[in-house]
Amino acid sequence: MRADLDIIQEWVQPRSRVLDLGCGSGELLHFLKQDKQVLGYGMEINPEDIASCIDNGVNVIEQDLDQGLTNFQDKSFDVVIMTQALQAVERPDLVLDEMLRVGKETIVTFPNFGHWRARFYLALKGEMPVSKFLPYTWYNTPNIHFCTFKDFEALCRQKNIHIVRRTVVNSKHRDHWITTLWPNMLGEIAIYHVAK
Repeated sequence: MRADLDIIQEWVQPRSRVLDLGCGSGELLHFLKQDKQVLGYGMEINPEDIASCIDNGVNVIEQDLDQGLTNFQDKSFDVVIMTQALQAVERPDLVLDEMLRVGKETIVTFPNFGHWRARFYLALKGEMPVSKFLPYTWYNTPNIHFCTFKDFEALCRQKNIHIVRRTVVNSKHRDHWITTLWPNMLGEIAIYHVAK
């Protein structure tokens, strides 16, 4: 399992009701069902990933996250998870509102576009960064809303969202004392656990 998913699974209580938005192949939900006996559903739009979910025995709903979560009642889930997709939706603020409406808690991860490598690349070359971590060019990237840790935390303050915990990790999804020293400059990926 991906290292970031391993961190996330530690934050999910056994037998929880879980909704995983942009669940990909269903790797996290499959693990949570087996290891923590969660009742989970995934949402995905990619047909190949949906087929993988079905092959993995994961309940999956084909749905575009930008269309909202109106098919779910308030507090239908204990936790709603979205990994590496917040920056790819049209209105991250509205998706976050919906996540907190249908879930008691939310876990969200996203790349930090304020990381020193991205800043240095932009300053040195005058072009949008392309790297192993951000392998897309400006015209074909799925990332339409570039966000830093500071940006996300400002949004949380604006919306009165409580940050339960935060982990800042490097490109290998490992936390390190140096990333906690100056997270917005040195952290590459944010993992936030939030609630209303």
